[in-house]
Amino acid sequence: MARASNGKFLVQVIIENKPYINDPEGETIHRDLVVKGGYSDVKAVRSAKMLKMTVNAGSEKEAEKTVQKLCEELRIFNPVVSNCTIKAQKAD
Repeated sequence: MARASNGKFLVQVIIENKPYINDPEGETIHRDLVVKGGYSDVKAVRSAKMLKMTVNAGSEKEAEKTVQKLCEELRIFNPVVSNCTIKAQKAD
């Protein structure tokens, strides 16, 4: 789907489990690395996946909308168990 674009944007997509969903990877990092490494003040770790996409768009909002639509249509994340945060910024 071609659109007129005014620039290039770097869009970050962060996918993480919803707070009530277990996060075994974060728990393992916390227990086996952080606490054993002497950082007992750190009380919890949650893991996430981050995708970076370069998008041609007219604005940050347009780039975010394009990526949001892409993530939903292509099932990049499961909305039942995951939250998806999308943030765009002008690329250099």
